[in-house]
Amino acid sequence: MILDLPSSSAADVAKNLVRLRNQVGAMAMGRVLTLLVVVDEELAEEAVDVASEATRQHPARILVVVSANARGRGRLDAQIRVGGDAGASEIVVLRLYGDLTRHGSSVVTPLLLPDSPVVAWWPGEAPADVAGDPLGQMAHRRITDAAAAGSATGTQLRRRTKHYRPGDTDLTWTRITRWRALLAASLESEPFEPVQRAVVAGEPDCPSCDLLAGWLASSLRCPVERVRTPVGSGVQSVRLERTAGPVDLVRLDDSGDTATLSMVGSQPRLVALHTPSVPGALTAELRRLDADEVYARSLCDGLPRVRRGGTRSAAARAGDSPAGPARVDRSGSARLGSRSLQKAEEPADGADSTAVEEAVQEGLAETEETGSG
Repeated sequence: MILDLPSSSAADVAKNLVRLRNQVGAMAMGRVLTLLVVVDEELAEEAVDVASEATRQHPARILVVVSANARGRGRLDAQIRVGGDAGASEIVVLRLYGDLTRHGSSVVTPLLLPDSPVVAWWPGEAPADVAGDPLGQMAHRRITDAAAAGSATGTQLRRRTKHYRPGDTDLTWTRITRWRALLAASLESEPFEPVQRAVVAGEPDCPSCDLLAGWLASSLRCPVERVRTPVGSGVQSVRLERTAGPVDLVRLDDSGDTATLSMVGSQPRLVALHTPSVPGALTAELRRLDADEVYARSLCDGLPRVRRGGTRSAAARAGDSPAGPARVDRSGSARLGSRSLQKAEEPADGADSTAVEEAVQEGLAETEETGSG
């Protein structure tokens, strides 16, 4: 159900929400949070779809604050979506015009769910200081996306570093969760040696690659170098240097969700590198409402320690980075082929098999005698 309220007010929107609750049912009961979506007109509908899908696991009241046109007379055009048009949540789209575009916090305040946490999400360009923004000040968690911002991602991360406050996070950090899990798990097996150096390879303007390098620098306290790959390649590889040999995690060239993991003492193997979609990444961030301390250390402490290097090909020639994914024996033919079976050692003698056969024959003879008696 969709209800349009042109030239409305926040009080009128709140009154209609109560009326729809009585008319349709207790749709607004059991909401766990209020999700503020701050977006421009061109990204509004896409942001509504993403927020609706992300809140299927976290039923919420979604308040979409759209800065439509700052010129002309101040006006609020509202739209309420409930039922099948809103999924598990209720959605209120607030289009602000004129002077009202600078007072979005005053418009949404009467519509916040009482005694519930507030999460703010900027799908596109975000303020330099999200915690100092009027809408960000009322939120417990503030979610940005440096990869979707209009300005350079390096500029975005510098802004996030300069103005970080507990509760800030970025979806580019969520997208490397699988990378971090695989690298951390690789260091939990022998040999238990410290990492002496790390090299992260990815496209030049990739915030996820920068945050991954920052995470390694802050966690391992070792030199970390960031080398470049072609534009559009994303995060390509990570090498962790240890005395016994490196740990290499390399994305396959022909698959964005598969990589090879190779280390000393084990055969290279294929591993899954699932990169979550925008709804999936937003869903993951809505699971926690406390400050992400690991993200804070990676952004504020680790990222400034990362050294910028050259290209991945140059680093590979110098032996500092893997040139490509490791060769993986997917079929296991090297271990189970006929040649390997032919080389299997024969039993030392046939004594054991002969003894077993004699025991079986004696048992059968005794059974026959018992049956005949």
